[in-house]
Amino acid sequence: METVQGFSFFPVEFTKDGQVFDPAQVADLLASLKQQAISDLLVLSHGWNNDMTDARALYDRFLAQFRQALDKQVVPAMAGRTYAVLGVLWPSKKFADSTLIASGAAAATSPITLALLAAALDQLHGTFDMPGADAALDAAKQQLPFLEDQPAAQEEFARLLRSVVPPTEQSPDVDASRAFLTLSGPELLSSLGKPLPAALLPHPSVPGAHNGAGQQAGLGQFFGGIKAGALNLLNYTTYYQMKERAGCVGSQGLYGVLQQVRQQQPALRLHLAGHSFGGRVVTAAVAGPAGQSVLPVATLTLLQAAFSHYGLSDNYDGTNAGFFRRVLSQGAVQGPILITHSVLDSAVGTMYPLASMLAHQVGAALGDASDKYGGMGRNGAQKTPEATEATLLAVGAPYAFSHGKVFNLNADTIIQEHSDICHPEVVYAWQQAMALP
Repeated sequence: METVQGFSFFPVEFTKDGQVFDPAQVADLLASLKQQAISDLLVLSHGWNNDMTDARALYDRFLAQFRQALDKQVVPAMAGRTYAVLGVLWPSKKFADSTLIASGAAAATSPITLALLAAALDQLHGTFDMPGADAALDAAKQQLPFLEDQPAAQEEFARLLRSVVPPTEQSPDVDASRAFLTLSGPELLSSLGKPLPAALLPHPSVPGAHNGAGQQAGLGQFFGGIKAGALNLLNYTTYYQMKERAGCVGSQGLYGVLQQVRQQQPALRLHLAGHSFGGRVVTAAVAGPAGQSVLPVATLTLLQAAFSHYGLSDNYDGTNAGFFRRVLSQGAVQGPILITHSVLDSAVGTMYPLASMLAHQVGAALGDASDKYGGMGRNGAQKTPEATEATLLAVGAPYAFSHGKVFNLNADTIIQEHSDICHPEVVYAWQQAMALP
């Protein structure tokens, strides 16, 4: 049996279509949970990573903080419990960003070259689920020299990119996906090729912010033109695929595994935590497939989650509820739902403004809580009656958590970029939620 930071650790790998890759991993999990006197199962899901090594490294760092908090007894009520960890491993992909540029820095003129776009397309091989996706990406490369002055090439480029993703949404979100799927090629590239005014860019220039490996803010946000639009279109296409895959892995694969755990041990407390697109994985697992019962869990924690800030809303536009509303309306989470959000998260803070650009709604509120196309990791849950605005506190400070409520934890002073989640303050908040009677 594998251990990480002294915890029994059970990796469960899922395929692109949300199926368990190796049933023996699930069998091992179930057998070990039955044999051990485990009171709490921690379920962790990573976000966009190129490989499983990145995910495992994240789990190790996060569990190191969890172990340290237990050893220091910063939450006394956690003493006497026994823990095991289910580490979700699912195939995800990073966005194209400055790592494609040899210098890693933006020049006075746009560094978005045909070579960079070609390299970005090459890096996306193996990312998409549709048959013939890699061949479509190669065909899209052939259109690059003609994009700037030939509308027919723009139309074909967009058609080829859209051909690599499902033609209809399986996991709807307030993210302008309809515009992505229906606008003409010239309209797409024109909309996404408009540089954002400096005052409206998410906050990479704020003191303390830095570009880490997990941020992936597209350079197309800083420069205009058709090539910038093409890079942003690549990023949006990747986002669309990762959104769909995360929903499938959660609602099909992880939901099924945890239902088996729940049936075997009804009293076991389940604590789900997801980072980035992993926030969508764990939320989809709790919501379950359409038409089936929700998954009862003890706590749900979303760390810089990459989905719409209306995902839990009861009514965000006068008519519609968020796609995951049933998590709250059906009382799936016994304890609190915690959502960290930070203005310095330029991955979520940049990705969702791309939707605003597609919908021609670029304005002064771009990406913030007033923007229809804002993200959970930037703003927390919006238009959600159960949500309370709070702050990610120092270790030892008192929280007023309560059952079945949502707590938007402003982490601007702690979380400095998208993947900067392994902090004592984050784990302390999580343990406080777990300890709620």
